[in-house]
Amino acid sequence: MGKLDAATSRSDTFDRSCAHWSESGRREMEQFYVLAIEDYRQIAISFDWVSWLKERERRAAPRAVHLLDVACGSGKFPSALQEYTSLASAQLKPIRYDLLDPTSFSLEEARGVLRPPFNPGEEYQCRLQDLEGESLRFDIVWAVHALYALPPGELQDGLERLVGALGPEGTGFIAHACENAHYLQFYRVYLDRVKQGKGTPYASAEQITETLRRLGVACETRDIHYECRTPLDNTSAVEGYLQRCLFDSTISLDDMRKDRALGQYLEGCRDAEGWRFRQHVKMIFIAA
Repeated sequence: MGKLDAATSRSDTFDRSCAHWSESGRREMEQFYVLAIEDYRQIAISFDWVSWLKERERRAAPRAVHLLDVACGSGKFPSALQEYTSLASAQLKPIRYDLLDPTSFSLEEARGVLRPPFNPGEEYQCRLQDLEGESLRFDIVWAVHALYALPPGELQDGLERLVGALGPEGTGFIAHACENAHYLQFYRVYLDRVKQGKGTPYASAEQITETLRRLGVACETRDIHYECRTPLDNTSAVEGYLQRCLFDSTISLDDMRKDRALGQYLEGCRDAEGWRFRQHVKMIFIAA
């Protein structure tokens, strides 16, 4: 049995993702974001978020905007808005920022990075598909690189919960990688090689938009293309990034590169200038 075969376990995508959102996975998480912070920077700079939030503020007046961050992770999206847009100086009124995530670690991490105009609100430690939203009506519900571990059989239920949590004039926003993006392609190779094709693939942006349209939900999409880059010698960050892409810290970068299928894929992600992980992301805007 090879090293990759020895890494096989019975846990599936969602279980392994939750296990990695923990204090024990902090170092790997920090290495992941050396490259993956680009995901959030690109979303922040690709849209006029300040004007968009001001319009939500106008619609909600005279009360405060109420926002839900689905699968909030470590709060990288609100942090990116603070760093890469004029949000901090936009003089927006306070926004009540509720957090939803299956792990207490993520809720604590995200709460700790919120800055005005985002004010910490309620916390929901649950999956999106378990959200009881009958009494909840948000002006904004967003899920940014957050829905990958939703199983195909639960994707519709999860999206129904997301849309159902919107108020009468509420707006949803989902940012998610497409089928041809690094995240989905690399994970498919991993499932085929390490899990013998038995694991649950990541949900794709195409599946999300198709499900929304099947539900009769109006949405508009924008596509962005970019690369997460780092020098060839930044091997510790690359290893942590790739392990987090797979939610599998048992496989070293050396083992990945020695494996025929994973190694062939990774050779296509590097050139003389460094590592280049190509991303294709849909920005999906949803009307209530």
